[in-house]
Order: sequence, then structure tokens, then C-alpha cells
Amino acid sequence: MSTLIANRVARLRPRAIAALFCTCLFLGVALPATAQPTVANGEWKSIQRVIAQQRAALVAGNDRKAFGYATPAIQAEFGDPTSFMAMVQTGYSALITARYVEFLEGAVIDGIVIQPLRLIDGDNIVRVALYTMEKQKNGTWRISGCRIAPSTVQAT
Repeated sequence: MSTLIANRVARLRPRAIAALFCTCLFLGVALPATAQPTVANGEWKSIQRVIAQQRAALVAGNDRKAFGYATPAIQAEFGDPTSFMAMVQTGYSALITARYVEFLEGAVIDGIVIQPLRLIDGDNIVRVALYTMEKQKNGTWRISGCRIAPSTVQAT
């Protein structure tokens, strides 16, 4: 029972973070100085590289490679690359079908590293994928979660 509650609480926090981040983007509100990114420029490039490589693997249908960019906790949650890919295809198809992607400015909110990625589909619907990232003990970055939200920007 406590595991079920812990899982629900863990899922609420990323939603709250995504809602806060989207609200700030929508309203054009600057984050306070204490919440500004503390990740070095080179680190942001590494984070973006991980996301881009996972997306390339997803688009290519390489479930094993895409699964490898997830944190150990995400890998444990899904168990195998096939289950992970099925989840992405069902709930995150915009990551695969986007005709255009663009990294937006990342942020650190309450110690959580968030890297937004603008997605534009073939039908010109614009969304923002909010990736949460975790630095591993070996210094590499892995994806710990992703939420896709509608964007206030319209494609032409």
C-alpha cells in the first residue's frame, strides 16, 4: 500500500513542476534569481545531446538504445526496452512524429534539472516536452521523466 502512495506522490511532483514551468513560460514570468539554472553551459549541451540521441533512437525504432538513455529507476519501472517503447508510442507519440524540434532554455527548479524541447507536428500543433534529468554517479546525464504540454506558441 505504501508503494502505491509513494508512486502517486512521485507522479504528482513532476506534474506540479511542469505546470509551474508552463505557467512561467505562458506568462513570461522570469524565475527568481535563486531558481536560475546552475548547470554549466557545457552541461546543458550534454543534456541536450542525451535527449536528441534518445529521440533519434525512438524515431528509428531502436527501443534498446532509447531505453538506455533512461535512468535506472525508469528502466526498473518498465522492465525492458519493448515495454518502454510501447509506452512512448502510446503516450508520447509527439516525440516520434514531430517534424521540427528545438531546445528551449533549461532551468533548475527546486533542484530538479528541466530541459524543455519544442515539438511541432505535421499538423502544426506545437507542444513542449519537459524533460527531467538526473546526473549519474559516473557524470553522465540520464532522462528521469518527460511530460508533454501544449504550447502557447503557434506554428505557421
